[in-house]
Amino acid sequence: MKASVTPYKISKESKKDQVATMFNNIAPKYDFLNHFLSLGIDILWRKRAIRELASGKPKTLLDIATGTGDFALEALSLHPEKIIGIDISEGMLAAGRTKIKSKGLENIIDLQNGDSENLKFEANFFDAATVAFGVRNFEHLNKGLTEINRVLKPNGKLVVLEFSKPRKFPVKQLYSFYSNYILPPIGKLFSKDAAAYTYLPESVEAFPDGTDFTDILRSCGFKETKIISLTFGIASIYVAKK
Repeated sequence: MKASVTPYKISKESKKDQVATMFNNIAPKYDFLNHFLSLGIDILWRKRAIRELASGKPKTLLDIATGTGDFALEALSLHPEKIIGIDISEGMLAAGRTKIKSKGLENIIDLQNGDSENLKFEANFFDAATVAFGVRNFEHLNKGLTEINRVLKPNGKLVVLEFSKPRKFPVKQLYSFYSNYILPPIGKLFSKDAAAYTYLPESVEAFPDGTDFTDILRSCGFKETKIISLTFGIASIYVAKK
């Protein structure tokens, strides 16, 4: 991934700090914009991704870059005993905790401030791990994936849901137009952070998707990788085992 792709071009902060700031800024409108800008398709993507974990019946699950906890909440369909969600943005975590408390789920889902590159859990701890729309925000992709591998139990499964680059006409052209000319002004209007929704298409473009990503997963200790393309290649589910 290109290290130069950051939310705030003139900032001297690290990518990690910039990403935290960006998500703190957009947290109040994040859920609304997510569902609005994707026409609700992101909800279906999450459901499809979580189904990849059903056969393993994970009891302990780590949701990295959990944001406001949507993926963690979706994972409740697996009937786990404990879900720990981590994120570097306190703003997003606060919004997530409010949702979880309103549903009375604090005993199952625990949202914590945490960094994917320095996980504070012992090795071989979790049955499964998930990341939804978060790996492209890692400052050091390999380091984050290696850490996830470390905390998974042997044969534990990782499921990553991430945007990808459509490659076929006319979806490629339509998606590019939408990402570059429709999404940024709408995002700016509602979130009041112009950089956030300009960064999104830039980070998707820079992300090593498809087989490039599964190659990286294998280099970080994962095996049995597979790719599931979603909605004409706009997003992908990546599945791997420790």
